[in-house]
Amino acid sequence: MELPPGPREDPCAWDDDSDPEPEPDPDAQAEAYVSRVLSPPQFGLAPLRAPPLSAPAAFSGAPEPRTTSKGPSVEVPGLLSLPPELLLEICAYLDARLVLHVLPRVCRALRDLVRDHVTWRLRAQRRVRAPYPVVEEEDFDWPAACIELEQHLSRWAEDGRWAEYFCLADGHFASIDSVLLLQGGTLCLSGSRDRNVNLWDLRQLGVEPSRVLVKALGAQKNSTHKGWVWSLAALDHRVCSGSWDSTVKLWDMAADGQQFGEIKSGPALLKSRRLHSSAVLALLADDRHIISGSEDHTLVVFDRRANSVLQRLQVGPPQGLEGPGLHVAQPELLYPSSLPQLDSYLLCMSYQEPQLWAGDNQGLLHVFANREGCFQLVRTFDVGHRSQITGIKHSLGALYTTSTDKTIRVHVPTDPPRTICTRSHHNVLNGICAEGNLVVAASGGLSLEVWRLQA
Repeated sequence: MELPPGPREDPCAWDDDSDPEPEPDPDAQAEAYVSRVLSPPQFGLAPLRAPPLSAPAAFSGAPEPRTTSKGPSVEVPGLLSLPPELLLEICAYLDARLVLHVLPRVCRALRDLVRDHVTWRLRAQRRVRAPYPVVEEEDFDWPAACIELEQHLSRWAEDGRWAEYFCLADGHFASIDSVLLLQGGTLCLSGSRDRNVNLWDLRQLGVEPSRVLVKALGAQKNSTHKGWVWSLAALDHRVCSGSWDSTVKLWDMAADGQQFGEIKSGPALLKSRRLHSSAVLALLADDRHIISGSEDHTLVVFDRRANSVLQRLQVGPPQGLEGPGLHVAQPELLYPSSLPQLDSYLLCMSYQEPQLWAGDNQGLLHVFANREGCFQLVRTFDVGHRSQITGIKHSLGALYTTSTDKTIRVHVPTDPPRTICTRSHHNVLNGICAEGNLVVAASGGLSLEVWRLQA
């Protein structure tokens, strides 16, 4: 009976005088290894199985081959035999998120290499090539910072040519002074001098333009407040709006933006503290501190637990360092209130412990460090704004500023900050918010300026 066609035994296969198999090429082996372990997992595939033994081998009584003898007995160099420096060089060409979340699953050696924070510190410094971060801290999250840095640099590469731009001009009929992103950047709130708080659905950008503006919050017919809406803040799904009508209104975004409370100045006020001699223009709070910047040229740190003023700092660049460029303040210099007042006062702040970044009315950025409960001015920078800095957003790997000079500037938060993109506008910009892949600026020209970045 004729056998079906198939592979035939090579009579030379058992010849002891045959040429030895060529050793694998290390470069090809490394390339195949990286391609295999770093490719996306394919789910639902059946596991690979060894081919069945041929009939003669199965019934000849010959001993089964040992499972431990695979290929030549000579030890072949592999990817993991490379020096750590070369492994890091290979990893530098891979996405930081992939390196952090995938490589540790391959083997213990790669896991130990990836989990070493020195690895990430070197990677971050290689990317920015400048002192980073501005405020040194012992438990700095280098992996998270590196991921955000690389994402930020990629999104704004080539002067931000890949960022989608939208102008939302139909919604307010007066200057917009505050903006707030919610739910990872899917929703946006804007507060205006037309007394309204508008809700926007940014998921509809470029899809259904007529559905981007959802509504104005509140049950009143003409406006949300009875005065200009000056500030917005959120905690989870709860939002508060502050107005010149001396009220703070509370909104539940989980209930379609329904109002659930109102705070008024008056006899019902629980507590009042007069911490400044002039208007408070910038305010931040966490579970420990209330931080306020005022037109009286001071920054006050209030300790909520001790119910007392922790610090009162005079705001302004060190004397003798006037002019454009980098201004360096010694960490121990706190500008006591006994010093004569300077021309600078804070208009906006962004706080991610232990770094407090603030912009002033002279176009300068000030960086304070919270060191064991004591805020210290460590740096003052000129980032190129020609007038007041009205909005600032700082995070581990990104920095945004807006100004009355009609520009938004995108920076890398190094020492000094490196500006990687500048966008000019036809009117003053009054604030900025960034979350997820959305950046939104409030315009005095009655519009919201929106940039949607690469996800």
